Amino acid sequence: MKKYVYLFSEGNKDMRNLLGGKGANLAEMTGIGLPVPQGFTVTTEACTQYYEDGKMISDDIKGQIVEHVKKLEEITGRTLGDPKNPLLVSVRSGARISMPGMMDTVLNLGLNDEVAKEFAATTGNERFVYDSYRRFIQMFADVVKGFPKSDFEHKFDAIKEEKGVEFDTELTAEDLKEVVAVYKEAYKAHAGVDFPQEPIEQLLAAVEAVFGSWNNDRAITYRRLNDIPGSWGTAVNVQQMVYGNRSDKSGTGVAFTRNPATGENKLFGEYLMNAQGEDVVAGIRTPQPIATLNEVMPECYEQFQKICHILEDHYKDMQDMEFTIEDGKLFMLQTRNGKRTAQAALKIAVDMVDEGMINEQEALLKVEPKQLDQLLHPNFDKEDYKAAKAVATGLAASPGAATGHIYFTAEDVQEAHANGVQDMILVRNETSPEDIEGMNLAKGILTVRGGMTSHAAVVARGMGTCCVAGCGVLRVSEDKKTLTLPDGTVLTEGDYVSLNGSTGEVFAQKIKTVPAAISGDFETFMAWADKERKLLVRTNADTPRDAKQAATFGAEGIGLCRTEHMFFEEERIFNFRRMITAEDVETRKEALEKILPYQRGDFEELFKAMDGYSVNIRFLDPPLHEFLPHTDDEIKPLAESLGMTFEALKERVESLKEFNPMMGHRGCRLAVTYPEIAEMQTRAVIEAAINVTKETGHPVTPEIMIPLVGDVKELKYVKNVVVKTADKLIAESGLDMKYEVGTMIEIPRAAITADKIATEAEFFSFGTNDLTQMTFGFSRDDAAKFLGDYYSKNIYEHDPFATVDQEGVGELMKIASEKGRSTRPDIRLGICGEHGGDPKTVEFCHKIGLTYVSCSPYRVPIARLAAAAQAAVKEKMGIL
Repeated sequence: MKKYVYLFSEGNKDMRNLLGGKGANLAEMTGIGLPVPQGFTVTTEACTQYYEDGKMISDDIKGQIVEHVKKLEEITGRTLGDPKNPLLVSVRSGARISMPGMMDTVLNLGLNDEVAKEFAATTGNERFVYDSYRRFIQMFADVVKGFPKSDFEHKFDAIKEEKGVEFDTELTAEDLKEVVAVYKEAYKAHAGVDFPQEPIEQLLAAVEAVFGSWNNDRAITYRRLNDIPGSWGTAVNVQQMVYGNRSDKSGTGVAFTRNPATGENKLFGEYLMNAQGEDVVAGIRTPQPIATLNEVMPECYEQFQKICHILEDHYKDMQDMEFTIEDGKLFMLQTRNGKRTAQAALKIAVDMVDEGMINEQEALLKVEPKQLDQLLHPNFDKEDYKAAKAVATGLAASPGAATGHIYFTAEDVQEAHANGVQDMILVRNETSPEDIEGMNLAKGILTVRGGMTSHAAVVARGMGTCCVAGCGVLRVSEDKKTLTLPDGTVLTEGDYVSLNGSTGEVFAQKIKTVPAAISGDFETFMAWADKERKLLVRTNADTPRDAKQAATFGAEGIGLCRTEHMFFEEERIFNFRRMITAEDVETRKEALEKILPYQRGDFEELFKAMDGYSVNIRFLDPPLHEFLPHTDDEIKPLAESLGMTFEALKERVESLKEFNPMMGHRGCRLAVTYPEIAEMQTRAVIEAAINVTKETGHPVTPEIMIPLVGDVKELKYVKNVVVKTADKLIAESGLDMKYEVGTMIEIPRAAITADKIATEAEFFSFGTNDLTQMTFGFSRDDAAKFLGDYYSKNIYEHDPFATVDQEGVGELMKIASEKGRSTRPDIRLGICGEHGGDPKTVEFCHKIGLTYVSCSPYRVPIARLAAAAQAAVKEKMGIL
């Protein structure tokens, strides 16, 4: 019989695929002798089985859960459902990779009317018991049954108002009994039956609910954003309850062994006395800094410090821990590698190497490549910032600077984004996991309540989004969509605010931002990365500005210059339109002669900016309809310049439009029809290379890339035009200049016939945007309209235009690579879509042996780390 349930004493940290991260670490802490409340883990395989069985827990799994309840009863000396000596448990999710707040938790399970009555009598603490009972009913109603959480919250707030109290802790035992009675009535009104009194029934329903939460909307969104496969499932941890709300000598908290925002090697965290864990992470009450625990309970603080050192030494990484103190006794509820900002990640990695805890290769695996994005984006302009006056200060929860229009719900942020608004700040009393989509789109997050370990703070840090939390001097009305400042000023939706996530400052104005500067730990870390990696990293750049920016980030050449992007200025587009609407070769050549100086000048600037690195120039690729005049005001002057009537040119424009332009007259097909285009572009490239070589004294070796090739004959035809033009110019120059001609592999047929194409191509560059589009058979411009349904229904786990589909598109890349090398063993292989900056894709490119990846300038450091270093290190360690 397959084993689906493990006691904590049966597992270890290496079983995270089976036990999930939380379960594996609880087992590991148990194994090294730390004070862990005991329990058991229902495995991830049980979760996947639950879905295979049509969202039903099989009798086999139920039987193993009941069996392990009995084992836990033996370990604890308590019995589930025994009024005199009750075992109460928490039921928590635990995926392989931490997904904070995305799935569900139920606490205080095992309470019912009889247990509550007797437990209150035996503990002599009615208030504690009925506080726990009201929490359990609300959690069970929300998590297990899906009843509106707000319904229970409104009833609770009404009772607090009636009793004239502000905080939960001010309610008496009798008040809480009243809350329990009201909650039970509300539960029955929703469910049509009484609140369940049988603990095993409660437990099985809670386990099923946690399994179900693996596929809730926020969990699916989080997995898609963080490349977590839906097939993994979540484990469920059933653990004996310990109570931070049992007395004034009890408490609960969250702490990190190092500062997750700055990386400082100093214990960092918060706690609340007389509280349960959700009070801290939900931001309902404002917690106290962990250092003050030394004054309140010095023995517990000293013990906790020792445990922190043990865990960090054991895991060789910064730890994020949850703990509870029950009547003066410390218990560890969780440890995991802590989420941290990019700044903190780099500092921690470098410091741990300096401390001798880890080596450089291990340090390279401590930083998530996507995190580096945080370091590469704007901060406040110093002068603007100096002149600005903060209207409030909260907690510096996630560093960076953000300025934008305020919106009060995640849905409003999403709507604003859909309407073209670029800079948005999400303002909330506190965020919840349901806000994940809006948080991902927002440039910054501002909350009135919550601490440094609240949901807003943790998720913002993980996303690299600027966040100011716990700004209690502000007043937010989410219904009225207003933000009231301390001086009484009221801001409404759409008004500007600016946030400094590094200081906690809030400004009621727009503040200019400037690009980030990178140095120090970043430079040290990237130097380690460059020592390890095999892949070269180039950039996609069409302007000298982008090329120079990429060079500062370490780009080793340009892997894609899209020449069509150079035609959109007013004078250029006019002459380009003359060229594409011309009805004869001579008129077309006349227009091309006017375009030639622009192209040549642009290429000269790119060659200079790259200072000896390779520049790969893709010839004209997009459908001509993108450049056609659309309005009468655009057609009239064009007709005059061409000596055509308005009506004749309008008819010509209509004739050039296509039903399916992305699969129409574009790419190399243009050069086959109009070889004079390829001739002009070749002249521009070669003349620019000759000019820069003569000016600088450094040889330029341009790479000319022919796009959208599907047949070797197409490539051969266009290449002949290129070679004839280039060789004549080089001979006339008197230089011994080299150049290369290659192609993009972006049509499935090209991948399958790559051995033939390689007879003419000196290099391949995978254009994975088009290759994905043509392999899947849908338009990348329209797919977003329906891909959301595919994510929600677990058909696709990620956007195939963001991360390469390794089973389909990736297989074509492998075929093309192998066939290309079979013909030309030294062929250079690259990738130049935005996939080139996606860490998961870059790792795949390393595995199939590409020469380089190319991506946008701001993703170059991400590619250097992922591409590079992490893939190479993982390969050395045998984990790739």
